[in-house]
Amino acid sequence: MTMKDSYDNPDERNLLDHTRQGVIGQPLDRPDGPLKVSGQAPYAAEYDRPDCAEGVLVGATISKGRVRAINRDAVLGMPGVLAVFSAPEMLRRAAQGGAGEAPMQDVRQVEFPLQPVALVVAETFEQATHAAKALKIDYDDQTGKAVLMPSPDKAEPAKDPVESGDLDAALKDAAHVVDVTYTTPGHASAAMEPHAAIAEWDGDRLTLHGSLQMVKYNVKELADSVDIPPENVRIVSAYVGGGFGSKLGISHEAVAAAVASRQLGRPVRVVMTRQQVFQAVMRRSETVQHIRLGADADGRLSALGHEAFVSNLPEESFSEPVLQATEFLYGGENRRLALNISRINRLTAGSVRAPGEAVGMPALEAAMDELAVALHLDPVELRKRNVPDEVPGQGKPYSSRKLVEALDAGARAFGWDRRMPLPCQRREGEWWIGMGMASAARVNILAKAEARVTLRADGTVLVETDQTDIGTGSYAILGQIAAEMLGQPIDRTTVHLGDSLFPQGAGSGGSWAASSTGSAVFRACEEIRAELARGLNCAPDDLQLRDGMVWVEGGEPRPVTDLMDGDIARVGRIEPGELMEKVKQATYGAFFCEVAVNAFTGETRVRRMTGAFGFGRVLNAKTARSQCLGGMVWGIGMALTEELQFDDRDGHLTNHDLAEYHVPVHRDIPEMEVLLIEERDAAASPLQAKGVGELGICGAAGAVANAIYNACGVRLRDFPMTPDKLLAELPDPFAGPT
Repeated sequence: MTMKDSYDNPDERNLLDHTRQGVIGQPLDRPDGPLKVSGQAPYAAEYDRPDCAEGVLVGATISKGRVRAINRDAVLGMPGVLAVFSAPEMLRRAAQGGAGEAPMQDVRQVEFPLQPVALVVAETFEQATHAAKALKIDYDDQTGKAVLMPSPDKAEPAKDPVESGDLDAALKDAAHVVDVTYTTPGHASAAMEPHAAIAEWDGDRLTLHGSLQMVKYNVKELADSVDIPPENVRIVSAYVGGGFGSKLGISHEAVAAAVASRQLGRPVRVVMTRQQVFQAVMRRSETVQHIRLGADADGRLSALGHEAFVSNLPEESFSEPVLQATEFLYGGENRRLALNISRINRLTAGSVRAPGEAVGMPALEAAMDELAVALHLDPVELRKRNVPDEVPGQGKPYSSRKLVEALDAGARAFGWDRRMPLPCQRREGEWWIGMGMASAARVNILAKAEARVTLRADGTVLVETDQTDIGTGSYAILGQIAAEMLGQPIDRTTVHLGDSLFPQGAGSGGSWAASSTGSAVFRACEEIRAELARGLNCAPDDLQLRDGMVWVEGGEPRPVTDLMDGDIARVGRIEPGELMEKVKQATYGAFFCEVAVNAFTGETRVRRMTGAFGFGRVLNAKTARSQCLGGMVWGIGMALTEELQFDDRDGHLTNHDLAEYHVPVHRDIPEMEVLLIEERDAAASPLQAKGVGELGICGAAGAVANAIYNACGVRLRDFPMTPDKLLAELPDPFAGPT
């Protein structure tokens, strides 16, 4: 590491505020959009590889145990069948993001129901599917010893508790106390594109076309899985149809395809069915959250307790970081934050969009609403009164924070002043109408990244990095940064992504892609600008670039190509440095929601929703707004419909497709408003930008829950808030407003 790579001191120049190309921040279209909607962008399974065989995974029919025998002969004689694999190097579980090594292997050891234990390969997908269904496997069945249900009584600490002051004493002395338990179910990523891979060997070198989020880690994970050096692996993941965390690490289909391709000596394609993706890849853990809040008569927190319980497989290191935002969002000098985990035989729990805050924030924000009711205080005002000056218990300053601004801007735009303070005050026909709100918060991370930028001899610009675009806008944003810095029109800038032959970007995860890999692009462009400045004998910051012309202030513009003897290519690098530890970096926002609850059926309809978000510099207003909208839609789903349901008898997932796992559809989503609150956070990155990809989901479900209470007076503490749960608690449907 060099000091130049490490981001140790804030870049206060705000260089992008002084460039003149005018593309940064603009709501430009995604250049990959037309390719995707016209079918020209190849996804992982769509590459045309001659002589490609088709593989289908086979799931275990037990919950725990070991494969004793696979009756291959019965299917090897079926038409088109080439082989049946159950190799030790095949994966028992998917890798968590950033692992950089193979996760648990040897599929013959069964850890959870429908874990992939074999791969059937045939000439066609239909032949492989038929044979996979016919394959008989004998087991040493230990299902009777499996732990199928999470149990708080048998949980173990997932991390050391965070404690300060005397929580119990502060609660005893508080003027107002809220002591509640909220529960959230498991969630599925449910990305549009299923997990898919095509593997092909050339001697001892492996090429994999895969649907993956973090290529630089996936290369190491795949190499470790099949026991070859990472330099012998190439991964191509140019277009990814969504990931939401499920494609952070290498998964079953990629390793199985690689194993089969090596042994068969031909390309092998493995595409998971929708049901297999749900059953075998990754889930968000269910949670049980005990929240205790104590406040004085003015609503200022003196006590904050947040203790959560999650689950995962035995020996799996990941635990849903439920308390992540609670640590820094609100004050309260007396606190206890504790996370416990139960070891169970269900599919791997891992990162699903905004791990931690996505489920921790709705519960915290609903509890804050309960406190506001107890205090007879406006929920917005309660939150504003509890914005701390520094991170409680740490004495660490905030790099920047737009929470109050988001609360105020969102309230104005939404018309929060028209809200009825008490529930059951507004009725339209058979519908109770109510409003609710919640804060949003998400940790911000700067990740190590590299990118190569080439200013070509003809003045066009090329950006290359293995950074992926999972539908978030990386192609657009990285091109805008380069075009802005090098003074070229955006249509003369090309971005190539998702190939491990390119410099290693940050990967798509943790909301760090744009700010991290974007900073690497920024630094590569700085080096190119320095080279051009030498040609004009001026300082790089005095260089003026626009529309392919270059000049020094007061000088005569000339074509930038006049200063070039050929291509100028530079690799930019960024690494997190001391700033990550010196200051607390996070993004903030606020949600405002209006719902209608049917007085007779308990159906809830979201009628309108506003979100206001502050996340540093806006790099592309259209893609940023899109990300916020997507998060808000998911928040509505979390509040009203989404939950993984497991069979208590053997632990298998029962709603394993989009017919039964109920994500919101168009009819469920009203017109939504997004406010982007511009700021500059020089501590976050050289771009003064922070991540926005996950912020829009963090707390959104809490706003819906609070609106339901305001509408009908029912305070549910078990997400999702389905009609059957509401119906049992609703007031007399024939009564009007109280």
